[in-house]
Amino acid sequence: MDIKVGVKQVSREIVVESNQTAAEVEKAVATALGEDSVLVLTDAHGRKVLVPAASIGYIDIGEESARRVGFGSS
Repeated sequence: MDIKVGVKQVSREIVVESNQTAAEVEKAVATALGEDSVLVLTDAHGRKVLVPAASIGYIDIGEESARRVGFGSS
């Protein structure tokens, strides 16, 4: 799943491809914002991305399952 984090006063967003579920991401965001701490996301390769909660402008959580592309029998 792709997660996009908009950072205040920065024109580029942070894009993380993660194996975390949408519920896990939402919980991590809520915790970070509630405690005014750091949002920690883990990408698909096991690397961690840390964003100060005070700098978060928005979070865009993509679809949990990847869309099928191409021709094939269902």
